[in-house]
Amino acid sequence: MIEIADRPFVASEFLARFEDGEQGEGAIVSFVGKVRAAAKNDTVTALVLEHYPGVTERSIQKIEDEALSRWAINRVAIIHRVGKLLPGEAIVMVCVSSAHRRDAFEAADFLMDYLKTEAMFWKKEIRANGQSWIEPRSDDYNDAARWKKGK
Repeated sequence: MIEIADRPFVASEFLARFEDGEQGEGAIVSFVGKVRAAAKNDTVTALVLEHYPGVTERSIQKIEDEALSRWAINRVAIIHRVGKLLPGEAIVMVCVSSAHRRDAFEAADFLMDYLKTEAMFWKKEIRANGQSWIEPRSDDYNDAARWKKGK
């Protein structure tokens, strides 16, 4: 299940929907990513995410398909926000089920690394003194690189 949401979602409700489809799995792993609160030296007041309907979902489906082929997982659910998000708001949630915890943890970790670097979203930071489009950080690409086949 892949969902693009243009308004806030409640993580516990999304997880409950995922659990309703339980198929006797022994493990469910979930992760929620939020807009970081502004630090002392950071003036980010909002994050704006844009997407191209259809293209974004296909890019996420490709990431999900890769996870399903690499780990013994049963189900995946991903919800990702678009629009203007404020510090503290949830951007993304990933849920993964498996017979065993290790596969679920690793698949969820993989999904987040690839959502950060490969999913088709355009991100803009809004600051007190202006706005700018942002790209994934080098750390994000390094995290994703550890999943490359052959490594």
